[in-house]
Amino acid sequence: MAIKIYIDQGHNPENPNAGAVGNGLREQDITYRVGQELATLLRADPDYEVRLSRPTPTTSLGSSNSTSLRARVEDANAWGADYFISIHTNASSNPDANGTEAFAYARPSRAFSLGEDIVEGIVNVTGLRNRGMKVRPGLYVLRRTAMPAVLVELGFITNPGDAALMNENPQLFARGIYQGIENYFSS
Repeated sequence: MAIKIYIDQGHNPENPNAGAVGNGLREQDITYRVGQELATLLRADPDYEVRLSRPTPTTSLGSSNSTSLRARVEDANAWGADYFISIHTNASSNPDANGTEAFAYARPSRAFSLGEDIVEGIVNVTGLRNRGMKVRPGLYVLRRTAMPAVLVELGFITNPGDAALMNENPQLFARGIYQGIENYFSS
């Protein structure tokens, strides 16, 4: 039986719940593209079944930040996902801040272990700095999902180097996440 992976492409195309901006780019556009690339990789592998929170570039969820987050979680829970991966870009007032990191509800947990593998996969493929795996029990999508959930910050949209890499090579980030998923299930 295939492993059901729910890919949450963070944020909506427009408010409510639009994402961070930096270097002329929008978080919601990058997360959409990386999610589509990741779904293509996973769908080519018979071990996985996939659902996207934003199947089209204009898909918008909820009428506020909170209802947008709730719609994503409820969709994943109702579908019976085995794992939930929320894709985001980081932002900082310091343009030098860079690298990849991820968050889980608790440690130790299956989500934390999956997140470690995903961060390692992204870093191996992109060469970005490994900022590590962290615990964030306050994040709605980690707290309210019925399955292990990881929130991945691909890189910093406010850092020129990270932003250019995410914009020009979304497939690298998708491949890194996919390799992390594969490493997690093969260990």
